Amino acid sequence: MKAVIVRDLGEPDVLSWEDRPVPEPGRGEVLVRVTATSVNFADIKARRGQYHGAGKPPFIPGLDAAGIIEKMGPGVESLTTGMRVAVFPKGGSYAEYVVADQMLVYPLPDAISWEAAAALPTVGFTAYTLLTQVGQLTPGESILIHAAAGGVGTTAVQLARLLGANRVIGTVSRPDKRAAVEAMGAEVIEYGDGHFSDAVNDMTNGRGVDVVLDSIGGSVSEESLHCLAHFGRLVHFGSASGQPGHIRVSDLHASCRSARGYSLGTARVERPQSIAPTARAVLELAAEKRLVMQIGRHYPLAEAAEAHRWMESRDSIGKIILDVNNPGLKVGAPPVNR
Repeated sequence: MKAVIVRDLGEPDVLSWEDRPVPEPGRGEVLVRVTATSVNFADIKARRGQYHGAGKPPFIPGLDAAGIIEKMGPGVESLTTGMRVAVFPKGGSYAEYVVADQMLVYPLPDAISWEAAAALPTVGFTAYTLLTQVGQLTPGESILIHAAAGGVGTTAVQLARLLGANRVIGTVSRPDKRAAVEAMGAEVIEYGDGHFSDAVNDMTNGRGVDVVLDSIGGSVSEESLHCLAHFGRLVHFGSASGQPGHIRVSDLHASCRSARGYSLGTARVERPQSIAPTARAVLELAAEKRLVMQIGRHYPLAEAAEAHRWMESRDSIGKIILDVNNPGLKVGAPPVNR
């Protein structure tokens, strides 16, 4: 099979297109022929050697994939060959075939397209968990979503609306990303307009928001506390800035605010069974077209380096799909049916 390999840590040029043996499923595992996978920011950090779950080179990057079960190892239950599935594979997803533990395999409703299935697992399951379990968003509350034009951001904006948020505010880095986020029902603040906390407080009559979703870290995490309401929850799930955010405990107790963290990668490793209920809920919303995955671009798997460059340019909106079954697909092609 063909696969993308990180030979050394560094820039996108370290990604190599190579032949690898097709993996063999062990006990409780399935072999999946991959139809499509997606690019997550964690893939960028893994390539740079900055992601907490990354291995040492050489390794296959990628967190999630969609495809068809071709073979099952002993002890697999409730799955069959030929089944359409989304998976979190062992050993990376940028490959024509992957092996996944049955606990991290999710049957796909027929109404979900391949590209939506490839886009969904990491960002969809993360966003839903952040909102329902970690942030505990309740109907009528307000929320601030940082990096709202990205994969998790565009998904979280939609889910927050579906969960009954009365006000959804998103931050974006550039003016050209504003329209896409506004089209999903969010009010938008551009970082370049000044302190976003001042804008949020103005929009909420000085009260602030009940929940903040923060994947950036650094000064963004710190400033988020300035627009977090009493009893509010700051939910941190990534550090795209590469900088730590410093929070003083004195900013928490008197206001009854809290800072919480979440990593889907940690949940996959330590509590894989906890993801299944989330998967069912998110896949149902996608099948009903109540949640529509925002796909920015397609690339053939062999052009993964170009896909990484596009994500790092900060020009991307929504998800980037790597098409595995169509290596002749034009680089940068727009999405097809969702």
